Amino acid sequence: MTAGAVVDTGPLVAYFCANEARHGWAVQQFANLTPPLLTCEPVLTEACFLLARQKVPAWRLLESLGHGALRIAFRLDAEAETVTRLMRRYSNMPMSLGDACLVRLAEISGLPVCTLDSDFAIYRMGRSKRLALIIPQDRR
Repeated sequence: MTAGAVVDTGPLVAYFCANEARHGWAVQQFANLTPPLLTCEPVLTEACFLLARQKVPAWRLLESLGHGALRIAFRLDAEAETVTRLMRRYSNMPMSLGDACLVRLAEISGLPVCTLDSDFAIYRMGRSKRLALIIPQDRR
Protein backbone atom coordinates (compact mmCIF):
# COMPACT_ATOMS: atom_id res chain seq x y z
CA MET A 1 0.00 0.00 0.00
CA THR A 2 1.07 3.56 -0.66
CA ALA A 3 0.40 6.59 1.50
CA GLY A 4 -3.04 8.12 1.57
CA ALA A 5 -4.37 10.75 -0.79
CA VAL A 6 -6.62 13.74 -1.09
CA VAL A 7 -9.64 12.49 -3.03
CA ASP A 8 -11.82 14.36 -5.52
CA THR A 9 -15.44 13.83 -6.58
CA GLY A 10 -14.78 11.81 -9.74
CA PRO A 11 -12.98 8.87 -8.14
CA LEU A 12 -15.55 8.72 -5.32
CA VAL A 13 -18.45 8.55 -7.76
CA ALA A 14 -16.63 6.05 -9.97
CA TYR A 15 -15.87 3.84 -6.97
CA PHE A 16 -19.52 3.60 -5.90
CA CYS A 17 -21.02 3.36 -9.42
CA ALA A 18 -20.23 0.03 -11.07
CA ASN A 19 -21.47 1.36 -14.43
CA GLU A 20 -19.03 4.31 -14.46
CA ALA A 21 -16.25 4.07 -17.05
CA ARG A 22 -13.56 4.58 -14.37
CA HIS A 23 -15.05 2.21 -11.78
CA GLY A 24 -12.28 -0.41 -12.08
CA TRP A 25 -9.58 2.25 -11.95
CA ALA A 26 -11.10 3.81 -8.80
CA VAL A 27 -11.45 0.44 -7.06
CA GLN A 28 -7.81 -0.36 -7.86
CA GLN A 29 -6.54 3.02 -6.65
CA PHE A 30 -8.47 2.94 -3.39
CA ALA A 31 -7.28 -0.61 -2.70
CA ASN A 32 -3.67 0.59 -3.02
CA LEU A 33 -4.01 3.67 -0.79
CA THR A 34 -3.70 3.69 2.98
CA PRO A 35 -6.87 4.99 4.61
CA PRO A 36 -8.17 7.36 5.58
CA LEU A 37 -8.44 9.20 2.30
CA LEU A 38 -8.81 12.93 2.91
CA THR A 39 -11.45 15.16 1.38
CA CYS A 40 -13.63 18.19 2.07
CA GLU A 41 -17.34 18.86 2.43
CA PRO A 42 -17.83 20.51 -1.00
CA VAL A 43 -16.51 17.30 -2.63
CA LEU A 44 -18.83 15.15 -0.53
CA THR A 45 -21.80 17.37 -1.39
CA GLU A 46 -21.12 17.10 -5.12
CA ALA A 47 -20.44 13.35 -4.93
CA CYS A 48 -23.68 12.70 -3.02
CA PHE A 49 -25.63 14.68 -5.62
CA LEU A 50 -24.04 12.78 -8.52
CA LEU A 51 -24.53 9.41 -6.83
CA ALA A 52 -28.23 10.15 -6.26
CA ARG A 53 -28.60 11.02 -9.96
CA GLN A 54 -27.12 7.59 -10.76
CA LYS A 55 -29.63 5.95 -8.36
CA VAL A 56 -26.81 4.96 -5.99
CA PRO A 57 -27.66 5.60 -2.32
CA ALA A 58 -25.54 8.55 -1.18
CA TRP A 59 -25.49 7.14 2.34
CA ARG A 60 -23.04 4.50 1.08
CA LEU A 61 -20.46 7.26 0.61
CA LEU A 62 -21.24 8.78 4.00
CA GLU A 63 -20.82 5.37 5.64
CA SER A 64 -17.18 5.44 4.56
CA LEU A 65 -16.71 8.36 6.96
CA GLY A 66 -18.04 6.26 9.84
CA HIS A 67 -15.83 3.32 8.89
CA GLY A 68 -12.69 5.48 8.80
CA ALA A 69 -11.96 4.98 5.08
CA LEU A 70 -12.64 8.65 4.35
CA ARG A 71 -12.05 11.69 6.53
CA ILE A 72 -13.08 15.32 6.23
CA ALA A 73 -9.73 16.99 6.84
CA PHE A 74 -10.44 20.58 5.88
CA ARG A 75 -12.04 23.53 7.64
CA LEU A 76 -13.13 26.14 5.15
CA ASP A 77 -13.65 28.77 7.83
CA ALA A 78 -9.98 28.48 8.79
CA GLU A 79 -8.76 28.47 5.16
CA ALA A 80 -11.23 30.87 3.51
CA GLU A 81 -8.61 33.52 2.72
CA THR A 82 -6.27 31.06 0.98
CA VAL A 83 -9.14 29.36 -0.86
CA THR A 84 -10.38 32.75 -2.05
CA ARG A 85 -6.91 33.59 -3.39
CA LEU A 86 -6.79 30.28 -5.27
CA MET A 87 -10.24 30.80 -6.79
CA ARG A 88 -9.26 34.33 -7.88
CA ARG A 89 -5.98 33.11 -9.39
CA TYR A 90 -7.78 30.46 -11.44
CA SER A 91 -10.96 32.45 -12.16
CA ASN A 92 -10.36 32.12 -15.90
CA MET A 93 -10.99 28.33 -15.65
CA PRO A 94 -13.04 28.83 -13.26
CA MET A 95 -11.86 26.86 -10.22
CA SER A 96 -14.67 25.31 -8.17
CA LEU A 97 -14.83 25.61 -4.40
CA GLY A 98 -14.17 21.87 -4.10
CA ASP A 99 -11.07 22.08 -6.31
CA ALA A 100 -9.71 25.04 -4.35
CA CYS A 101 -10.24 23.21 -1.06
CA LEU A 102 -8.48 20.11 -2.41
CA VAL A 103 -5.49 22.11 -3.67
CA ARG A 104 -5.16 23.69 -0.25
CA LEU A 105 -5.61 20.32 1.47
CA ALA A 106 -2.84 18.88 -0.71
CA GLU A 107 -0.59 21.78 0.31
CA ILE A 108 -1.32 21.23 3.99
CA SER A 109 -1.10 17.42 3.97
CA GLY A 110 1.64 16.88 1.40
CA LEU A 111 -0.46 14.08 -0.14
CA PRO A 112 -1.24 13.53 -3.83
CA VAL A 113 -4.66 14.34 -5.26
CA CYS A 114 -6.64 11.38 -6.60
CA THR A 115 -8.79 12.81 -9.37
CA LEU A 116 -10.25 12.34 -12.83
CA ASP A 117 -10.10 16.09 -13.48
CA SER A 118 -7.24 17.21 -15.74
CA ASP A 119 -7.51 20.77 -14.32
CA PHE A 120 -5.43 19.55 -11.38
CA ALA A 121 -2.46 19.29 -13.77
CA ILE A 122 -2.73 23.08 -14.21
CA TYR A 123 -3.20 24.04 -10.55
CA ARG A 124 -0.09 24.85 -8.53
CA MET A 125 0.83 24.84 -4.87
CA GLY A 126 2.23 28.21 -3.95
CA ARG A 127 3.22 29.88 -7.20
CA SER A 128 4.93 27.11 -9.11
CA LYS A 129 4.97 23.66 -7.49
CA ARG A 130 2.98 21.01 -9.35
CA LEU A 131 0.55 18.87 -7.42
CA ALA A 132 1.35 15.19 -7.14
CA LEU A 133 -1.53 13.43 -8.91
CA ILE A 134 -3.10 10.02 -8.98
CA ILE A 135 -4.93 10.24 -12.28
CA PRO A 136 -5.60 7.88 -15.19
CA GLN A 137 -2.78 8.01 -17.76
CA ASP A 138 -5.05 9.32 -20.51
CA ARG A 139 -6.17 12.29 -18.35
CA ARG A 140 -2.71 13.76 -17.72
